[in-house]
Amino acid sequence: MSAATAELFMAVCRAEVMALKPGNVHVHAAGHGMTVEDFLLSAEAAAPEIARTGAPVGERILRAVQATRSVVGCNTNLGILLLCAPLARAAEMAAGVSGARPLRDGLPIVLATLTVEDAEAAFEAIRLASPGGLGRAAEHDVADPVSVDLRTAMVVARSRDRIAAQYADGFRDVFDIGVARARSMPDSDAVTLAEAIYLEFLTAFPDSHVLRKHGEDRATAVLSEAREVRRQVAAVSSAAIRREHLFVFDARLKWQGINPGTSADLTVASLFAHRLETGQAGHKGPQT
Repeated sequence: MSAATAELFMAVCRAEVMALKPGNVHVHAAGHGMTVEDFLLSAEAAAPEIARTGAPVGERILRAVQATRSVVGCNTNLGILLLCAPLARAAEMAAGVSGARPLRDGLPIVLATLTVEDAEAAFEAIRLASPGGLGRAAEHDVADPVSVDLRTAMVVARSRDRIAAQYADGFRDVFDIGVARARSMPDSDAVTLAEAIYLEFLTAFPDSHVLRKHGEDRATAVLSEAREVRRQVAAVSSAAIRREHLFVFDARLKWQGINPGTSADLTVASLFAHRLETGQAGHKGPQT
């Protein structure tokens, strides 16, 4: 296991749950039957598996889901694990190469060499995690025997799942939206970065977790609401008033049972990618 990568993973997971993320679980308000403690325990259990030296991507995902299920009784981190396993593998490969290219340049190699075995392990992990709104797919459904490599399966699912789209597009959203936002805030701690990155994703496109569970109309409405809240936040100079806008939106989404989980997963992946590039563990404690 790479202890440094495991610590980075735990650090960004901690930062994400400390951030005020409307509709998602955070230190300021639990929700959806889950608590901050569930996410912290999950991160601690999954970290050694995500950072397991030499392990294929699929194995990292499956073992991390199994470790998570051993400490919490619900799906807290499947999307995070699906996104962070390839990033950890790419970082590991780059570390062993003299004059290694940036993390983003190494990802296409990792994605292009994913195997059927990776798909089998990832599909088993998805079945074990049993994410909300999973449903059935006409092609390469996780309940069916696996016949293609993991990236091919993800390419087929890209139109209905933003996490799958990262495998298809070389983690374009993660780098062009999430990491780019982090780079624009070089002096910010990880919690502040997480809040800013989450808002970027929440206002960039309909959240695919909301889309699966509540349908296109509701997902589009949440996107519009998020953009209006972002406009309100940008229009005021008072930090207290900005946070009040976010708290009101957070309460409204949770009252409606809406959890923009994909935006949260992409936030963790973006922080992880950014910290892997910079080698920074980031802020570990709560911010209130």
